[in-house]
Amino acid sequence: MLTQTTVIINETPRHEIAPFMTLMPDMSRVRELKQNDTKEVLDFLSVRPVHTVVMSSFIMDNGIESELNRGKFYGYRNVSGTLEGVALIGHTTLVEARSEDAVKALAFAARMSETPIHLIMSSGTEAERFWFHYTGGVTQPRLKCTEALFEVSFPYAVQKCEWEIGNADMDQLMQVAEAQAEIAFVECGVDPMLKDREGFLKRVARRIEQGRVFTVYADGKLIFKADIIAETPDTIYLEGVYVHPDHRGQGVGSRCLAALTLDLLSRAENICMLSNVDFVGAHKSYHKAGYKQTDQYVTLCV
Repeated sequence: MLTQTTVIINETPRHEIAPFMTLMPDMSRVRELKQNDTKEVLDFLSVRPVHTVVMSSFIMDNGIESELNRGKFYGYRNVSGTLEGVALIGHTTLVEARSEDAVKALAFAARMSETPIHLIMSSGTEAERFWFHYTGGVTQPRLKCTEALFEVSFPYAVQKCEWEIGNADMDQLMQVAEAQAEIAFVECGVDPMLKDREGFLKRVARRIEQGRVFTVYADGKLIFKADIIAETPDTIYLEGVYVHPDHRGQGVGSRCLAALTLDLLSRAENICMLSNVDFVGAHKSYHKAGYKQTDQYVTLCV
């Protein structure tokens, strides 16, 4: 997810997307990015490290050309040949565009995506603008969510946590996956364990193998979980913060999140998360853990 355009689009065949009633952008300025573009792209994304952490992490983890990205990176250049927009176009479409021409051209490029687009998220109005250019303004998303961006950095207040937080292992795969699937269903109404069980379990397993899933267990039961979705030297993006229903409202989430955050701040200067603005109870826990809301994002589910 950070200038990322998280549009969730249903699997409409590309030829059914209505044409725009506006002028075609100059598509000669858009091209697929290759491995030799890596440094230039990372430099471009580093201007806004929090908002672009997911794209940067994908490139660092997988390479700019990789099936693990579940899509392809594209760049838009202005008349002087300077990058003005970068997008990962695929299952999760992430966009960092610094002009309306870039947003429009990258949206047109997305109409030819070989990988069906399911998710678009962005700060400000970028997701909606991208969606308009992508669809021609003739369809509406199934669901529009506004999400709050929470961040924390040093100085950071240390809190006491009586729980031992550890890295998940493969023996915990099913409990971790079920907890993550519950979160996904609450957020967008789709259960990935039903929609794509094999692919979802593989992605959760890979995150566990990377050491990016953190858990607390009591009597063999998962009571707290949080995942690193993306990590760069500047920023760590957390997602999937989960507290077992039997332990909610007892301060478990805030204390475990605070302890985990303190540890992660030894690895990056800034920790961030996104959360639906309607999840007021969760936000109280984040504030207790030391996080502050700094921005808003729009997530479109189609």
